[in-house]
Amino acid sequence: MPQTARKTDATIRAPKRGARTRAPQEEQKRSFLRVVSHELRTPLNSILGFSEILASELYGPLGADQYREYAQIIHHSGEKLLKLVNQVVEITRLQTGDMELVLQPEPLAPILQGLSDGMEPDLAGAQLRLRTEPCAGLKVMADGRALRTVMSNLLQNAIAFSPSGGEITVGAQATADGVEIVVRNEGEGVDAGDLARLMLPFEQGQNALTRQVEGAGLGLAICDLSCRAMGGRLWLVSAPGEGFAAHVMLPLA
Repeated sequence: MPQTARKTDATIRAPKRGARTRAPQEEQKRSFLRVVSHELRTPLNSILGFSEILASELYGPLGADQYREYAQIIHHSGEKLLKLVNQVVEITRLQTGDMELVLQPEPLAPILQGLSDGMEPDLAGAQLRLRTEPCAGLKVMADGRALRTVMSNLLQNAIAFSPSGGEITVGAQATADGVEIVVRNEGEGVDAGDLARLMLPFEQGQNALTRQVEGAGLGLAICDLSCRAMGGRLWLVSAPGEGFAAHVMLPLA
């Protein structure tokens, strides 16, 4: 059995980058983000709360149907903005080493099943099938929250770039290096030369002016940094016309 199986639960911080030369700048960045995230989240919570009350007509009918529709649009837009704020804060904490992770044995099967159940509405709306290959008994040494974030982002990415009526597959197997988890989706795919760029913040597979998929392009960057922080790695495999596969390697528990 690989040596990773001997690991015990541990609390670690994401690795810092250039801590000796960039400490003052990183501290300023952390301080700025703390203030900005608080100042953005406070009004966003009010926008989300009151727009939900209006959309549900909790205190009585609004009158014209357009008012209810507008309240729903406001709520949806607020949710997207809050998600973006949270992603920017998360990726910055990962880059600066401020993200504390608790590494412990995490069984894969229930995590993947929970994510699959939660994404049923998105899958149905996009007319997609999700097939999860058996992985009972497999455990990885990981932070539970970070692992769920990684897998959720990879599944959402697969849904976003899959053709209607396509199939997404998720599988995992033990290897000599740890546990390899693969999320595959059908679709157009991308050039191999673009794969490294896709894991940079604010990048997506299409030109920003022509793409049809919403999002700031932070999901894969968060996945990459999270995998590194847990002692693993992420790599992508694709080619035009051959779909897309995201490979996650994590230590075996």
